[in-house]
Amino acid sequence: MRIENKVVIVTGASSGIGRATATLLAERGAFVVLGARRPEPLRIVAEEISASGGRVVFKATDVRNRADLEALVSLAIEKGGRLDVIINNAGVGPISRFDKLKVEDWDLIDVNLRGTLYGIAAALPVFARQGSGHMINVISTAGLKIVPTMGVYAATKNAVRTVTEALRQEAGPTLRVTEISPGMTATNFSDSITDAGMKKKIEDDLGAMAMPADAIARGILFAIDQPPDVDVGSIVIRPTAQG
Repeated sequence: MRIENKVVIVTGASSGIGRATATLLAERGAFVVLGARRPEPLRIVAEEISASGGRVVFKATDVRNRADLEALVSLAIEKGGRLDVIINNAGVGPISRFDKLKVEDWDLIDVNLRGTLYGIAAALPVFARQGSGHMINVISTAGLKIVPTMGVYAATKNAVRTVTEALRQEAGPTLRVTEISPGMTATNFSDSITDAGMKKKIEDDLGAMAMPADAIARGILFAIDQPPDVDVGSIVIRPTAQG
């Protein structure tokens, strides 16, 4: 497989899609470089990968801080010798109606949008020097179908979609750019929801129809595993039961 020996950064790697992706890529022979805000869960993921024979390093990373992303990229180069792929996966989802005025929750822009931009900024010079690289941004189907309570969250995801397409147009012939849009996935998405009623509704919906995070990991693997002259621009993955 073409994934073997690739050096891959995964942000938001301590749980959910990031954890599943890091685990799958390591199983297939990639050297994974993990970043997440919470060091202890991140350490546990890294230990599990290592115990299964995978190659892994990790570093506590808050994507709201540009220096943290730069340090994560430096770690990848120091330990792996290069950087082949960065998966900008870290994200949060406090959702509510606008008239609830949970203005403090709107700071999710700093993680979902600014954090992705910082990941791009950290990796892009490395990819330019190497003459190759793959930028993967994890977005959401929330940006494709706008529904009540998802306004600000969907806005951040559509902003990342715009950034991703613009980057693709600028990328030239050696940089691959992929957007992954997951639907309802069994993750800890609801943990950041501060509206009690909305939190329960999302948890009920997740329990009824969510697909496993492994489904998204397989989509990401598919995009990475294409030959260098094939760029998978966009993948949308939904549970069959999701409208």
